[in-house]
Amino acid sequence: MASPNLPNSSQPSGSAFKQQKLPAWQPILTAGTVLPTFLLIGITFIPIGIGLLLSSNEVKETTIDYTFCVNDANETCASKISESNANNPCKCILDFELQSSYARDVFIYYGLTNFYQNHRRYVKSRDDKQLLGIKDALSSDCEPFKEFNGKPIAPCGAIANSLFNDTFAMLYFETSTGRYRGMNLIETGIAWATDKNIKFRNPSGGLNDSDAFKGYTHPPNWQKNVWELDSENADNNGYLNEHLIVWMRTAALPTFRKIWGRVNHTIEPFHDGLPKGKYQIEINYHYPVTSFKGTKRVIISNTSWLGGKNPFLGIAYIVVGCICLALSAFFFFIHRKYGRSVNDIINVTQRTPYLNS
Repeated sequence: MASPNLPNSSQPSGSAFKQQKLPAWQPILTAGTVLPTFLLIGITFIPIGIGLLLSSNEVKETTIDYTFCVNDANETCASKISESNANNPCKCILDFELQSSYARDVFIYYGLTNFYQNHRRYVKSRDDKQLLGIKDALSSDCEPFKEFNGKPIAPCGAIANSLFNDTFAMLYFETSTGRYRGMNLIETGIAWATDKNIKFRNPSGGLNDSDAFKGYTHPPNWQKNVWELDSENADNNGYLNEHLIVWMRTAALPTFRKIWGRVNHTIEPFHDGLPKGKYQIEINYHYPVTSFKGTKRVIISNTSWLGGKNPFLGIAYIVVGCICLALSAFFFFIHRKYGRSVNDIINVTQRTPYLNS
């Protein structure tokens, strides 16, 4: 055996660090020591939860289900587009009234139910390189929406093929004129900046069939090519179309909403939001949902500093706070009836006699 005094000895030195004898502190968890923690969490979480809930309740929201809306001929649009294979759009007009004014900023959302965008195969069915404008062989993940009529699809995949394509127009009833007037909804500025500026790019060469997208065709369920989505605005056309970008960010649950547009607050009388009164919403009904027992709705909502209306976070804070207060009361009872001091617990040895109280 090598001597501990020799330089090549494998024996560790006798320092407190190497011998693991450094002083340490370990909390003694008793009813009396954990009680303040639960009490602090309780009295902190409940006011925060009340504040979050009040903030969520300040958000005003109007939801209109239009799954079975009817056109001028008193036909349900759901049945009409199923008969015509969705090639002939159906228009329906719905009246609604705001009982109170909505503070700016006001957004228009569409909502779907029973639509599983979180399905694994569906989520993978896209080609991110293609959406970055890279002209390369399409990913096999796009199957069976990789080719259509012998041409590669742009954009390929099941997500893009199922793009939501209903359109909305809102009208406001002016009491001074006794007529409805359009509201000029804005359909840009609705996508995440990281998506718009980083994840999506049009191919170099220009947005027309003879250049960037030569040889490509639209997905089977589309009536337009990708370079025709917004031909009047090049910054919102092709892969940069914000309706496409919003749709490509898949939802986590089968019941979801996605932003469609926003109210133009630069014109009267919408500078401060939406005034109370009568409104109409014109819907160009293209998107079929009855085949998978889904529903469609349009949501008109403003926001708070927390975003849209969502009471879950406030309720969760209040529930956790109440549970912690109840636990603190329970531990206080345990401590008063059965508790010992920390010094007594520390000084317990094998020879300490057992005490029932």
